[in-house]
Amino acid sequence: MPDTLFLLWDIFSLTIFFFTLGYYVIVNLQWYNYNISRVITKHHKQNWHLYYFVIPILFVLFTHHLYHSIIFYIYLYMVDVPMFILWYKRLDKKLIYTARVKRYFTILAVCVYCMVYFLWYKESLFIQSYFIDIAVKNMCLIVSFCVGVYCSLICELILFKRYASYAHKKIQSLQNLTIIAITGSYGKTSIKNFVAEILSKQFNTYATPRSVNTYKGLVSDINQNLTQEHRIYIAEAGARNQGDIAEISNLLQQHYGVIGKIGNAHIEYFKDIQTTISTKFEMLYSNRLHRIFMQKDNTLPHELPQKFQENLNKITPYPANLTNIESTLEKTSFSLEIDSNMVDFETQILGRFNIDNIAVAILLAKEFGMEITQIQEAIKHLKPIPHRLNKIVTANKIILDDSFNGNLEGMSEAIRLSSLHIGRRVIVTPGLVEYDEESNIALAKYIDEVFQLVIITGNLNTSLLSKYITKAEKIILKDKANLESTLSESGKNGDLVLFANDAPNYI
Repeated sequence: MPDTLFLLWDIFSLTIFFFTLGYYVIVNLQWYNYNISRVITKHHKQNWHLYYFVIPILFVLFTHHLYHSIIFYIYLYMVDVPMFILWYKRLDKKLIYTARVKRYFTILAVCVYCMVYFLWYKESLFIQSYFIDIAVKNMCLIVSFCVGVYCSLICELILFKRYASYAHKKIQSLQNLTIIAITGSYGKTSIKNFVAEILSKQFNTYATPRSVNTYKGLVSDINQNLTQEHRIYIAEAGARNQGDIAEISNLLQQHYGVIGKIGNAHIEYFKDIQTTISTKFEMLYSNRLHRIFMQKDNTLPHELPQKFQENLNKITPYPANLTNIESTLEKTSFSLEIDSNMVDFETQILGRFNIDNIAVAILLAKEFGMEITQIQEAIKHLKPIPHRLNKIVTANKIILDDSFNGNLEGMSEAIRLSSLHIGRRVIVTPGLVEYDEESNIALAKYIDEVFQLVIITGNLNTSLLSKYITKAEKIILKDKANLESTLSESGKNGDLVLFANDAPNYI
């Protein structure tokens, strides 16, 4: 009886151990779009892999067989589990239990428990049962865990290929559907929302939700949400590697494309600006492209496949001519040249850079035959996009929520708008993510000119920002859970608070 109880306790403890290990693996895969190479090579907190994956595995391998597993139990229940719980509570982007995640845990459990049954109950299968000591058993369990993760990835790859095939066939079957695809280093989501809001005044329009912009995300969106009734589909196309936009273009075969401003966003993935440009111009890889609108400051790629060379003739630079530009904390107005006439527009959308985003939406609306007066009215009533230079006025403060904006140009514009506020100015930011050091230095210097209080969140750019922000008061906030109390203690009536680039805490 004691041996049975010990065995059950051991299996229970190993279940807890492998659950924490499995949770850590799958949540990281989910954060990085289920790309295991990105989890390993691009993770911004590599020390997490050491604390929550490598060290736990080493402990189970080298201590589980010592002193009747007492050392392992002490480590598991007094170190590993408490650390995991503390880490989990601090996550601001927790695991979403999708069907894929449920399949993952099921496959993992089957692999591990089959090995447990085999090792603990079937020792007689071996010539000498003593050959299977606990250390070897633990090695077999770790291997079974890794096999479970691998089998899960293979299973999902097979399922996704079938799922993607359905999406391809569905797109081909929707003969009355016009597709607009939008890419760029930044501004994609804003352009998508502006285009969708304007075109929906006249057409049955559907746009990809939130920031869905990967090949896998688009496949899922097409299969689940696109219907025969839709006449225009507006898809956002993002990329981390060369070939990503080509894969999306092959799926969508878009009729219209938009290539927004190209810059150094995600430069750690693309390595150089020419690779970024080449990747974004994969938007031309469509066999039924009518026209593509390109932000006029972009440069053309050095090479393009011969098959799509003629699509270069379908590029229309934007905006053609802008005058009477006014961009304040209250409104944005400008005049845009359309058919050789200057047309006035006014909107509540903030930010000088958004004029370009709105301009291409206007050109697309004109392309689809909408009247100028109808477009002007739609622009006037455009809704601010949540977390993208969204102004919120409270009883005591003005808040500029720009937490989803993570590029230098956009953050600089948010800082410029903040400088127009008469009163104390506060910024909450982790700096730029996936940018070079030079860009973060430029950002720090601009912040130092405008703000009286700077709250630096996270660890990524803390030392760099602190070094170059010299005049403003600084607060270093490693745990964003304390942000609300920090703002309450440090804030004053009449403050303007800018939330700039609220990166999740795994970054």
